[in-house]
Amino acid sequence: MQKDIVIKWRLPQSTEKVWKCITTPELIEQWLMKNTFQPVVGHKFNFYTKPIPKMGFDGIVYCEVLEVVPCKKLVYTWKGGSSPENLTLDTILTWTLTPREDGTDLLLEHKGFKGFKNYITSLFMGSGWRKHISRRLMSILNEMK
Repeated sequence: MQKDIVIKWRLPQSTEKVWKCITTPELIEQWLMKNTFQPVVGHKFNFYTKPIPKMGFDGIVYCEVLEVVPCKKLVYTWKGGSSPENLTLDTILTWTLTPREDGTDLLLEHKGFKGFKNYITSLFMGSGWRKHISRRLMSILNEMK
């Protein structure tokens, strides 16, 4: 059993502005989570959120940047579990930006949710990406100059 999350947003903002929003640590913190992100291939970083011990989640998402094509594509791992030694979620998150005459198409592909427990995790995360994260991301993009 495997589940993937695929979401496409049509944004009125420029590709450069969208890229800045998904690659600047201070902006990412405003719409997603506190982080140690840097858009450099091979950079290992973390996202920090509230732990959920009952779900076997220590509150840290362990990541590594796999690909950076400025203003076009960003790929990183997204791993989680009860500790760095016990990672039960091992996925890949890809952002693809496509310029349009009137803005940018932003495609999120979060792939590799394997097994029943991670299938359930994907349902919660998919809902979060579509509702809360989407709303906060749009808000930050609208506030940017």
